[in-house]
Amino acid sequence: MASVAPDVAQHEAGLPAPPNHVIVLFGATGDLAQRKLWPGLYHLEVSGLMPPEFAVIATARGNYSDDELCALARKAVEESRRVPIDEEAWSRFARRLSYTITDTDGPRHLDRAVEAAEQQAGSRLRRLHYLSVPTAAMGGIVREIGRAGLAPDSRVILEKPFGTDLVSARELNALLHEVFEEGQIFRIDHFLGKEAVQNILALRFANGMWEPVWNREHIEHVQIDVPETLGLTTRTAFYEATGAYRDMVVTHLFQVLGFVAMEPPTALRPRELVAEKNKVFEAMRALTPHDLVRAQYDGYREEPGVRSGSETETLVAARVLVDNWRWAGVPFFLRTGKRMAEGRRVVTIAFRDAPTRMFPSDSGVEESDPNHLTFDLGDPGCVSLGFQAKTPGPGMEVEHAHLSYSFASAHNAEQSLEAYERLIHDAMVGDHTLFTTAEGVERLWEISDGVLIDPPPLRAYSPGSWGPPEVDELIDPDRWYLGARGHP
Repeated sequence: MASVAPDVAQHEAGLPAPPNHVIVLFGATGDLAQRKLWPGLYHLEVSGLMPPEFAVIATARGNYSDDELCALARKAVEESRRVPIDEEAWSRFARRLSYTITDTDGPRHLDRAVEAAEQQAGSRLRRLHYLSVPTAAMGGIVREIGRAGLAPDSRVILEKPFGTDLVSARELNALLHEVFEEGQIFRIDHFLGKEAVQNILALRFANGMWEPVWNREHIEHVQIDVPETLGLTTRTAFYEATGAYRDMVVTHLFQVLGFVAMEPPTALRPRELVAEKNKVFEAMRALTPHDLVRAQYDGYREEPGVRSGSETETLVAARVLVDNWRWAGVPFFLRTGKRMAEGRRVVTIAFRDAPTRMFPSDSGVEESDPNHLTFDLGDPGCVSLGFQAKTPGPGMEVEHAHLSYSFASAHNAEQSLEAYERLIHDAMVGDHTLFTTAEGVERLWEISDGVLIDPPPLRAYSPGSWGPPEVDELIDPDRWYLGARGHP
């Protein structure tokens, strides 16, 4: 793939150009870096969306030379199949990479590496620190950035989960604010970087037909459903200390709920959008054990690295209520889990039934599901509308039908950025729209405290299923969109 001139790419993508940067990538040899960050950085480069002058300083526990780091990054790009390697572009990209080892006291000589990058660029560079590390390691790294004098004129990206409960989230925020101002901090949630999630905003606020019915009068319930067929692979140690609720619900599904439920902002600018999302979080009712189903798939306790008698949940389903004027009485049902029947990422808006049923009893209307507006958050994703239509023929019979729009059909779909690419670019230009705030993060842990301190019983489910019966009982008399007969 040939590279694109930066000014052309920025214009076509409608994105502001980042200033010259030095990117310090902590955890540069870890799983996330291999799967997403190295391929993402290279794709931004060949797309012309990186700054004119930039350097990437990689740091991790292992002892690598610069050449070994470049080989590792190239292997990650090739295995991702995100974009083919262009030798000229790769050579240009690789010249910008360097490595410095991280030991128990933090990265060695990081200040010297940043200074060397700036000397090579011939100017001072804005700094972006990407902490692709566990929560427990963040505090030491943040302190080292401060001690090295690298916090001024910089930004920091933090991976989830941001803390493990309200107390730890507050402690981490306090530590961060000792070194960085809140405006310098970017708490990442890659779900919010997805095209389909952002399309929730476009569909709601760019179309006059939806906002009048986007409320308790017309919507019966909302589902945010992220089942996975995969197990834990190499993430057992992380998952044992985290579980499905901390890993997915607090960090991802609540954030998507905020986009679905927010009031129209006065402008599509970061401050206004984030303020409206935080208002939703403030209105969310604290969860109780009756609002939650926890389950663990059979065989989890035999996985390598899992504690004997582990009570870690691998599946969670929740009922969330938003106590404001728009959503009072409308339940939001959330579900996510490992080793389930299907791997999807779906938001479903279930509209209320028509007030009267004038159709014959044998027409099929009573058996049909309510109208659904569904956002598939996969890559590239799609939006579909489920409704009832007359079956062709002489009688009055009704069947469920769908209209669908796939983002892959857009004329410039090949220019779309994956979630991490979009979020790295946003952080470089200082756009907080798709990131979370200290206030929002702490509020979500606050409403979760009850079920973390006093969790409901742990159920069991078979791998490859949709979970235990209690998951269906939680949503009864309705049913989950995924796994229901007749749904795609």
